[in-house]
Amino acid sequence: MLNQSLQQKMQQKLTALQIQVIKLLEVPTALLEQRIKEELEINPLLEYDTEAKSEDDMPQETEMSEAEERDASIEEYMSMGDTPDYKLQTNNYSEDDKHDDIPYSEGSTFYEHLEEQIGLHDFDERHAEIAKYIIGNIDEDGYLRRETIDIADDISFATNSEVDENDVISVLKVVQSFDPVGVGARDLRECLLLQLQNADLTNETTKLAYDIIDQCFEEFTKKHYDKILKRLRIVDEDELKDAIDEILHLNPKPGSAYSGATVKVAQHIIPDFIVEYDEGKLTFRLNSSHEPELKISNAYSDMISEYVHNKANQSKEQKEAVIFVKQKLDSAKWFIDALRQRRNTLTQVMGAILEYQKEYFVDGDETKLRPMILDDIAKITGLDASTISRVSNSKYVQAPFGIFPLKYFFSEKIQTTEGDEVSSREVKKILQESINGEDKRRPLTDDKLAEILASHSYNIARRTVAKYREQLGIPVARLRKEL
Repeated sequence: MLNQSLQQKMQQKLTALQIQVIKLLEVPTALLEQRIKEELEINPLLEYDTEAKSEDDMPQETEMSEAEERDASIEEYMSMGDTPDYKLQTNNYSEDDKHDDIPYSEGSTFYEHLEEQIGLHDFDERHAEIAKYIIGNIDEDGYLRRETIDIADDISFATNSEVDENDVISVLKVVQSFDPVGVGARDLRECLLLQLQNADLTNETTKLAYDIIDQCFEEFTKKHYDKILKRLRIVDEDELKDAIDEILHLNPKPGSAYSGATVKVAQHIIPDFIVEYDEGKLTFRLNSSHEPELKISNAYSDMISEYVHNKANQSKEQKEAVIFVKQKLDSAKWFIDALRQRRNTLTQVMGAILEYQKEYFVDGDETKLRPMILDDIAKITGLDASTISRVSNSKYVQAPFGIFPLKYFFSEKIQTTEGDEVSSREVKKILQESINGEDKRRPLTDDKLAEILASHSYNIARRTVAKYREQLGIPVARLRKEL
């Protein structure tokens, strides 16, 4: 039996403008100019406004500009849907703004460097093509992540000829002799062995290092040195220590010397916010030098005017062209307004953070950093915590005493046994200092670290200690053990 019923559902849908704002909030200053260029390329109604003035130099209330009058006229006559009233300039650039360029250095890519070496070997045309396929499947770290049988199948399909897996393996061995040493390995063990093979295996320490990776790799990764000593029948622990030191100086990511598949770029951090302290007053500003002025293009005004004054005699193609322009007009307005909202939101969030952490920003004394979570700033600004998170992601602050990630100023609240609230940063600092000073033959366990923190009035569970230790990038005690 079928039943019919009516149900009411409340659904919140994001508008195109809201989606634009959300995406732009996550873009750091260093990449904003590129994002704007991309939008200019796909929307012919957007263009640079070279005559724009700084927002600081403009009065709060101004008469409507000629561009605004023209577009207001367009909106008045066109009956293709309502659109909100927008100001058509972002007004965010001043000649006095700090302008930090990203310097770069040209260089061949990782893959070009590998392909250039093909010509140094005695490959026939067929094997040279196999070498190119292999190189094309090497990742940015220098590893071959694809199975050789799959590569053979790919080449066979692409060239319509039979390629045997053994041919791929044979060529791979040659590629593995390319610079950088260790490239083309299929896992870490093979990568380290390739580097040790390239060294002097007549050297006793190097030969022992090779044997450790070749025969005791699992024990090495788990730091089970007693098992290595027993299995390889090593009598002198110093010999083992020297061999392990040699292994630790190998490069686990041979491709890391290159910037992946792109031209090497030497980048400086470009701050999104610039904080200044002068005569007892804290101020900040957005670094807007990488956000060029935009405006609505005049190029399509004749088309709109023709349509407005002669609607009845327009062809189907002309009407479709006008509809296209209207869509691009809306999109251009949304983008300009999204940029403005991005600036307003960033300003609002940074202002709240500066006020919350003002004691710290005076002199950079880390002990003055207050515990601060996303919800703290969300309550001050009235914004959602997810918005605060987007703003803080990949953004940097230039203070008088250094440049810091915006996330640096956020930390959890921890209550001491005396009832005081402190930042988790203080706890992490104690953890770091304790581990730095530990006996590496008997590293401190998480339980022992919890006891040390308790002696400083921080009663923290072992699992929380483990979480903070991992956030600091510190491995477990077993993996910190040294001979």
